[in-house]
Amino acid sequence: MLSNYFTVGNNSASLCSSYICRMELRSKLIQDAVDQMSSLPGIGKKTALRLVLNLLRREEKDVRKFTSAFLQLKEQIKECTICHNLSDSTTCSICSSPGRNGSLVCIVEDIQDVLAIEGTHQFTGLYHVLGGIISPIDGIGPSDLHIDSLLGRLGKGEIKEVILALSTSMEGETTAFYLYRKMAAFDIQVSSIARGISHGDEIQYADELTLGRSITNRVPYENSLSR
Repeated sequence: MLSNYFTVGNNSASLCSSYICRMELRSKLIQDAVDQMSSLPGIGKKTALRLVLNLLRREEKDVRKFTSAFLQLKEQIKECTICHNLSDSTTCSICSSPGRNGSLVCIVEDIQDVLAIEGTHQFTGLYHVLGGIISPIDGIGPSDLHIDSLLGRLGKGEIKEVILALSTSMEGETTAFYLYRKMAAFDIQVSSIARGISHGDEIQYADELTLGRSITNRVPYENSLSR
């Protein structure tokens, strides 16, 4: 029986065979699974092995359910046609919510920033996900970001304030300034989150309290130009 090859300790599974303990995987099936698992960011070979062995111990129906969830995610997830957030439908639940303030838009780099800001429960407006920041060294220019669609939203005249909630890195500051210049043609207020976040930090890694206060205490973007 397959279960005879496993021992359980500290809520994780380990193979009794010494070659597994020494990470000398002689099973191509296990090795391939470990290689795929360790291709994910932040997961090394040993962690990947523990995860693979955990899956191997589960019932087949549970493993199928596990893999099916990721296949459905890849095949069915959509990008919101308004803000570019990921969504189950063509319009995300934030953009379609009547309880959100449509005159206020927060510009972020990616969906992880959306999740971070939503976690503060301090922001009730809408979002615009750029899909990155300007980084010449990485070959990312303005045309690679969702800037044209942002300008299109501003052109409708419904948005009164835009909050720039980008990384405080050099690339983030460059992107913010570029957007500021682009938005100068519109009659809107451009704000920047208060600098409770250290220089160079990513929005998604800020704690909820600090991030919430930074949004609530936002300042006109012009003020940041004098720093």
